[in-house]
Amino acid sequence: MDKKLLRELPSVDELLRSAELKDLLSDLNPCIVKDSVRAAIEWFRKGITEGRIRGLNRTDLIRRIRDRLTVLTEPGLRRVVNASGTVLHTNLGRAVLCREAVDALNLAATGPVNLEFDLARAGRGERDSVVEGLLRSLTSAEAACVVNNNAAAVLITLNTLADKKEVVISRGELIEIGGSFRLPEIIEKSGCVLREVGTTNRTHPSDYTSAITEDTALLFKAHRSNYEIVGFTSEVGLKDMVKMGRTHGLPVVEDLGSGSLIDLSPFGMEKEPVVGERVQMGADVVTFSADKLLGGPQAGIIVGKRRFVDRIRRNPLKRALRVDKLTLAALEATLRLYLRPECLVARLPALRFLARPVEDIDKVAQEAKRLLVDRLGPGYTVEVEEGESVVGSGSLPGYALPTRLVAITHEHVKAERISAVFLSSTPPILGRINRERFLLDMRTIERAEDVCPDLSPAG
Repeated sequence: MDKKLLRELPSVDELLRSAELKDLLSDLNPCIVKDSVRAAIEWFRKGITEGRIRGLNRTDLIRRIRDRLTVLTEPGLRRVVNASGTVLHTNLGRAVLCREAVDALNLAATGPVNLEFDLARAGRGERDSVVEGLLRSLTSAEAACVVNNNAAAVLITLNTLADKKEVVISRGELIEIGGSFRLPEIIEKSGCVLREVGTTNRTHPSDYTSAITEDTALLFKAHRSNYEIVGFTSEVGLKDMVKMGRTHGLPVVEDLGSGSLIDLSPFGMEKEPVVGERVQMGADVVTFSADKLLGGPQAGIIVGKRRFVDRIRRNPLKRALRVDKLTLAALEATLRLYLRPECLVARLPALRFLARPVEDIDKVAQEAKRLLVDRLGPGYTVEVEEGESVVGSGSLPGYALPTRLVAITHEHVKAERISAVFLSSTPPILGRINRERFLLDMRTIERAEDVCPDLSPAG
């Protein structure tokens, strides 16, 4: 440790009075500037103490203060070009909103709206009424309400219908979702007692019936939306669970996770459980996400029998988990598109990306190749090849979408370095690395220019 260097560190007040920071103090909150000065001095002090810094450069100190303030004053959320091959990328915000939803967001954000005001009756209204009618029509459910995500939908449903009582579920459906967030933990946090039945790969109707006691509150079914069990397997279908529920006077709740409102098979994809079909099969409550296959904003949707949904709506947790006017505006606009299903592919980005023909993807990929060859410079090899995209966000597990990849390599530059250059562009471009190649998956790229920024040769 160099004590002389430590003594040479300027004080916070000295730097705040300096000419180098005068413009910052006149433009920004002085408390923020002072905090950044203090943090920079502490960083240098620690570096000197640990022996990493052996000389004090005032210019570097001022630069560190300015860099920290730049990070604070620039937007944290930035547009990212998603060429990763995951269509509904959880880390990038999942579904891209349709133009109608963006317009609705703008309307709700720039002025008062009738969020909880009944214009016809000139009095207080119900927040969920903005979308409840649409959800009832699209799912054939008696009632519907909305919370901030699907985990919240499961939490409040179980807390309402089974607090301090047992919830019976197959071991094969105790899924883990994004961020190591596990369904058993949600069930336990809801105040319920988890009652596992069957085994990981096989569960039979008798497993459920033998587990039902006077402490049982409901039968729970979770759609394995983010993985598959293959081989020697057996599970109890929703129809059989509904029969058991009716026999024993127990409600049946199903968590569909990604929750599709339409059959995706006409668009060349595997058929996912459709919310309306599950309601018609007799599920008392169905929960699902709004920002996955539905293609809307983040929200958790609860539909089902009115007597159950009304109880959920009256739960004090509903206020804690409710969505704001922006979410409701975007969700309503998205749901309205489903009233005209023939227009969905053209107007709903999530479905458009999923149903996009390979021929169209190939055209954009070939154009991107041409542009990248010109912009990257000598030493780079750019090729278009066949590949596979995934749906993402726990939707359609194991299902691959044919795509076209733009593969970029360099004789001396590693793929990780090429990836870093693309991520540092404006806007950042997210691809993926495979077999020492940097890949741009073009399924979600509709303009070649979006993956071809002005780049200096990496390396």
